Amino acid sequence: MDLSLVIMAAGIGSRYGGVKQLEGIGPHGETIMDYSLYDAIQNGYTRAVFIIRRELKEAFDHHYKHRFKGQIEIEYVYQDEFKKYEDGYEINRSKPWGTAHAMLSVSSKVETSFTILNADDYYGAEAFQVMGDALRSNTDPNTLFLLGYKLINTLSDYGTVSRGLCTSDKEDYLVGIRELTKIGKRNGKIYFEEDGSHNLLQPNDHVSMNFWGFSPWIFDELDRQFKSFIESNYNNPKAEFYIPSFVDHLIKTGKARVKVLPTTETWLGVTYQEDKPVVTRGISEFISKGLYPDKLG
Repeated sequence: MDLSLVIMAAGIGSRYGGVKQLEGIGPHGETIMDYSLYDAIQNGYTRAVFIIRRELKEAFDHHYKHRFKGQIEIEYVYQDEFKKYEDGYEINRSKPWGTAHAMLSVSSKVETSFTILNADDYYGAEAFQVMGDALRSNTDPNTLFLLGYKLINTLSDYGTVSRGLCTSDKEDYLVGIRELTKIGKRNGKIYFEEDGSHNLLQPNDHVSMNFWGFSPWIFDELDRQFKSFIESNYNNPKAEFYIPSFVDHLIKTGKARVKVLPTTETWLGVTYQEDKPVVTRGISEFISKGLYPDKLG
């Protein structure tokens, strides 16, 4: 069974202060995306679609000119040029509409079951094995998948992060998911900030790192939801159409169920400039343990 990898790499990186998607963190300039590609290839993924901005194409072309040739098919789509349903509205915003909008932008390119993830998050080799096995063995197209990370394994020491807080039943099916945008450590505990108040979270709470497994039928439903979203939010410059919100709607309307696949992997990512040395050290340790070759591609 062919599987596709969709990598969301169109972010502006405002908290990081630059194009973190192409930041070299490996010994030969490898990016976090490269380690995701390597892990995907090892687990049988045959195609990768990068969601980028048009202005990044030249840099991506240069980076992947020789990397992974013959190992995986690579293609781009441009989220900033995907403006479906915007005609007829006066829209004033400087960025695209969020992660679910990004996913919709690849609808004409992906015909297989697929995994979608962030470009600037390191997920770990186990993530691709667990997700790949789940997608291949799945006999119910209305069952979707989410890798569930322990919250304590996904935090930055240098500022707040955004995570989807998961609520699951006793069989690990997702009951609901809530996007929290300001999660951080405070006095040795974990809180999220909302409306000026700080709310306690538990270290072992499962959260989404946007590592999802989907069947291609979801694009039709995603299209319908996005049309409604535009109709309601065209005049809101800060509105975001998130994957967790989309999935939450599928669950609540009975159109799909989502199996949470627990993992003990520890997240590495570059939300802030100060995170980069941490990621570089982590990758170096993985190489020294033989988990990755010294040079990828």
